[in-house]
Amino acid sequence: MNARQRRGLLLLLLSLVLALGAFAGVVMVINDVESKVGPETTAYELAEDVEPYQEVTADQLTEVSIPERYVPDSAITDLDQLDDKVATGPLSEGSLLQADMLSDRPELDEGQQEIAVMIDASTGVAGKIYPGATINMYAAFRVRERDGQEEDEVEIVRLMVNNAEVIEVGELTEVDDEDRATMEAVPITFALDNTDAQRVTYAEAFAEQVRLALVAPGEETEIPPEERTYTIMGDIVGSPHSGLDELSP
Repeated sequence: MNARQRRGLLLLLLSLVLALGAFAGVVMVINDVESKVGPETTAYELAEDVEPYQEVTADQLTEVSIPERYVPDSAITDLDQLDDKVATGPLSEGSLLQADMLSDRPELDEGQQEIAVMIDASTGVAGKIYPGATINMYAAFRVRERDGQEEDEVEIVRLMVNNAEVIEVGELTEVDDEDRATMEAVPITFALDNTDAQRVTYAEAFAEQVRLALVAPGEETEIPPEERTYTIMGDIVGSPHSGLDELSP
């Protein structure tokens, strides 16, 4: 073997060593990345905003793959974890859904029953009523009173239910009122005892208008009987209106 051949062989061996070194470097980089990333798992991001106390459903989520080491322990990784759950607060699009963002749907207490009524969206809901909320229900009536030989029509407002719990708020629906005019209403389900359920049914059937007043959390106080009925005459003479017991179921 002459000098030129020896030089060529040395260059070939050197190239082979450099190639092996480069390959080993690539393998080390890949192993280092895999050790930092690790296997991936399925999690879920919100595809849209969700209002407080609204149900979170699969069609509101986007499935994403995330390295296990970067997924919080509280992350939702199985859609079965959504059963009977509602949002505890406002959830923003793009957020990783986690268990502490959800809570159990409100349940009935002993002696309560569910009753659903249609509430005029323009006067009784305004997008502020949500499952788990506490509301007061007011109803406006026109009643006739006899004073001697004369009969007068009196307008009154009555607190029908104090501190009612909202179980569910349905979808906005078009319905026909008594004058065959189309209006938008929302079915709202309450958890009530038997007496309050009758009061709600009475208001829905006979009231000129029903309104819901949202009670702030922690402010659920019992309204005394003398403050549950309002008339303009009561304001004028400075005393509550009497003779309205027929409105109490």
